[in-house]
Amino acid sequence: MAAAQQDNEDEIVSINVTPLVDITLVLLIIFMVTASFIVRETVEVDLPKAANTNETVQGLVNVVVDKDANLYFDGTPVDETGLKNYIVEALKKDKETRAIITADQSLNYGRVMHLIDVVKGQGIAKFALNIQKEAAPAPPAGGSP
Repeated sequence: MAAAQQDNEDEIVSINVTPLVDITLVLLIIFMVTASFIVRETVEVDLPKAANTNETVQGLVNVVVDKDANLYFDGTPVDETGLKNYIVEALKKDKETRAIITADQSLNYGRVMHLIDVVKGQGIAKFALNIQKEAAPAPPAGGSP
């Protein structure tokens, strides 16, 4: 009879981690689903590709030109005069403002150079051209001897 009382008085000394794992997986799934909705650029642009790229430079200003030569400043449609005004305002807030210029690859080279000239002419000295990384070329099939 004493052995039966001792079994009822045993304490639980292990932790059940199954609910913790379940909650963690649910939070991970929620994060993965909502992360795809958080996108800064809303303009569809076909970027040129390059095999060798570094990390994308994070800037304060996004200047985008789509395939129809429509100009956007941080997602807001603007004309060239409006772009100049926005750049001046951004430089008033921060003298070290940088620009990321995103242009559709179907645009004329002269149009992109004119946009770079406008950005630099307003006082932004540091800028980056946004590109899409191309898959690395495959090694030769024969291999090296």
